[in-house]
Amino acid sequence: MTSGGIRPGSIKRAVAACALFALAMFGGVAFANPQPGQLNMTRGASEWSPEAYFLNNVALGVCVVIGILVFGAMFIAMFRFRKSRGAVAEKWSHNTMLEIVWTTIPVIILIVLAYLATGGLRTFADTTGSEMTVKVTGYQWKWRYDYVDYKGKAIEKVGFMSKLDYESDETRQLNSGLDPNAVKVDGYNTYLINVDKPLVVPVGVKIRFVITAGDVIHSWWVPALGWKMDAIPGIVNAAWTNITEPGEYRGQCAELCGQDHGFMPIVVKAVPKEEFEKWLADQQAQANPPAPAAPAGASTAAAPATAQATEAPVSQGHQG
Repeated sequence: MTSGGIRPGSIKRAVAACALFALAMFGGVAFANPQPGQLNMTRGASEWSPEAYFLNNVALGVCVVIGILVFGAMFIAMFRFRKSRGAVAEKWSHNTMLEIVWTTIPVIILIVLAYLATGGLRTFADTTGSEMTVKVTGYQWKWRYDYVDYKGKAIEKVGFMSKLDYESDETRQLNSGLDPNAVKVDGYNTYLINVDKPLVVPVGVKIRFVITAGDVIHSWWVPALGWKMDAIPGIVNAAWTNITEPGEYRGQCAELCGQDHGFMPIVVKAVPKEEFEKWLADQQAQANPPAPAAPAGASTAAAPATAQATEAPVSQGHQG
């Protein structure tokens, strides 16, 4: 082809701009909870969450490079080799080597991505070796958490409902006159992402979640854990996490489940093992209070009556 001209410096500047944009997306600080202006997904705070973060960055990086190459070639062809510049199209229609290259490279890329994703999903699906089990049940529009077992011991009657906190619920009402920006916990805006009772779990323990629903389909999603799982009536899905850092990690229902779908937050409070075990013991004590002891006076009064009742038959037998 003959060519007109587009300045090489312009192409370099465009490529540099794209590269800087990609760097901003990949190299930004990752937070456990969503932050204003955050572009990339969070690195998370669990043992498995960096896996999802890595896979996302690899796939997105491949897409960015492909986009730069394809759109770059397209714009160069449109502007540099356009008819008004005197460009004359070539007459060939096939190039065997070029077709082999642009078929082989995408196949290799897809194989590599599939290999990485399969490895990640395999480790995510493996819930063996869990030291704790929590049952999560979705309802319109709240969550129920039941503690099933911990370190091989069954947990009895420890469970509760978790729903949108009172302050957010009052603020969201029509004509409430309350400012959503004023709903904060420790300086962090928690409007619509705070609950009345968080799910309390220990740090450094592999936790198995069994997730279902009691009415319609929901989806339990906490970005810091690196995964989300659908809660489906009549079906129990399983997932696991091992949180590495204490803190409060927030999420929301990620499946449209009705008019108040947007008001169904999740808060996971991760605490050290010792603190969790103390909390669990307190919850078990409240759920299983000891039986009240019999009054001392009643016990004393019952003793003579019992003695008389046993002596009477013996006396009658002797007389006969």
